[in-house]
Amino acid sequence: MSVVRDLRVLLRFRDFRRLLSVRLLSQGADGVYQIALAAYVVFSPEKQTSATAIASAMAVLLLPYSLVGPFAGVLLDRWRRRQVFLYGNLVRALLASVTAVLMLGHVPDWLFYVSALCVTAVNRFVLSGLSAALPRVVDEERLVIANSLSPTAGTLAATTGGGLAFLVRLLVADSDAAVVLLGAGLYLCGALAALRMPPELLGPDRQLLRPRLGDALTGTARELTAGVRHLAAPARRPAARALGAMSVMRFCYGALLVMVLMLCRYALTSDPDDGLALLGLALGISGAGFFVAAVITPWAAGRLGPERWIVVCAATAAILEPALGLPFATVPMLVAAFVLGLITQGAKIATDTIVQSSVDDGFRGRIFSVYDVLFNIAFVGAAAMAALILPPDGRSVALVVTVAVLYAAIAVAMTKQRQMAPER
Repeated sequence: MSVVRDLRVLLRFRDFRRLLSVRLLSQGADGVYQIALAAYVVFSPEKQTSATAIASAMAVLLLPYSLVGPFAGVLLDRWRRRQVFLYGNLVRALLASVTAVLMLGHVPDWLFYVSALCVTAVNRFVLSGLSAALPRVVDEERLVIANSLSPTAGTLAATTGGGLAFLVRLLVADSDAAVVLLGAGLYLCGALAALRMPPELLGPDRQLLRPRLGDALTGTARELTAGVRHLAAPARRPAARALGAMSVMRFCYGALLVMVLMLCRYALTSDPDDGLALLGLALGISGAGFFVAAVITPWAAGRLGPERWIVVCAATAAILEPALGLPFATVPMLVAAFVLGLITQGAKIATDTIVQSSVDDGFRGRIFSVYDVLFNIAFVGAAAMAALILPPDGRSVALVVTVAVLYAAIAVAMTKQRQMAPER
């Protein structure tokens, strides 16, 4: 099988394997930490969670990324990316430990959210740096397959981390703080894994480094303007189209996630622990969809082109999402989790490839930070919409139909734009 053969070749690159290990440990820790937060906020028996409360939590945790993201991009184009992985994971290990202490202390919610925000804010630097560094460890010929393996493996690591968090909480210790401490340990391992790479390996090139932090921060607006102008150039319009499409797909995914959280908490089971276990099963099945996307996307994108593959993913979601979502039953929901995992990850792999192939190395940090900002704004907007539409038990025909219409609009818009500006 050609995909398996390509993966074997790719894994022979020592530096790629080392960068991948940092990603797996970092995103595995993210999965542990995020499930601990979800369990604490949504599935604690003493908390009466609502869609509005979930949306508020997402806003507190994600909206500030719109401020952090641009600074992350400017700094990633100046700081050595290997050092970002080292110190970023060390800081997250410390901050996650603080979060665990706050959980045990039953502090006011706002203080808990501030701590969680600090952990996830550092995450912007690490994830953007991982994407920007990938072309430094593989050749251009294998960039598509690298984009299939690396981000998808990271997503699977996050899913595995989430599964480990479920096991620890349900079988070992019924304590969200204990789960958070497990995440802190994995962050520490990610920092140690970064030490296996030379500091200069991942770039950016030395001539692009500007060591004075004050100059970098004061020039943020100018640098971001240059990055957006770089993205808007005719040669990079496919990247702009792909980013727009993925932002809308992220909106759809966010709205459906809030619905699934409410269904697992109230509609499909009455016990919080059973609801948490069902959510874990749904996330695990979605992770299987991510894996299948990693296998078939290189072949599909190679045959159709990355943009056409995004169109296929969006059109498939427009058809299958309402068919599987409207019954509001456990089995169709689990099937939908697999399908949406495959579709979302397949489109993301194609988008990453388009962006990395179109954007110059000196701009990648900024562009991927803009990518993150768009993702977070879309996600929070989706949560806000879900809060307005969803009833207390999470069953909403209006939300399912709205998401299906958005998927269809992506497919139609991408098709029309390709016809108006065909790839060369």
